Amino acid sequence: MVKTLQKHGNSLALVLEKPVLDLLNINAETTLQINVSNGSLIITPTHVGIPENEIAYSLERLRPRHKKMLDNLAK
Repeated sequence: MVKTLQKHGNSLALVLEKPVLDLLNINAETTLQINVSNGSLIITPTHVGIPENEIAYSLERLRPRHKKMLDNLAK
């Protein structure tokens, strides 16, 4: 896929079409990690891994049994 940048105020924007966004499971609220490596721009969604809602659910289940350990880890 070849893209061109579009003027956006005093900046330039890379517009991604919905099929690409859907494929990567990203939207306007998704934070992105941007790196440059060997002349290439690498854009990675930061939600790679376990979704936040699954982490929150797991922590809620673990807290009653492991409260002391979790409190110590938080210090």
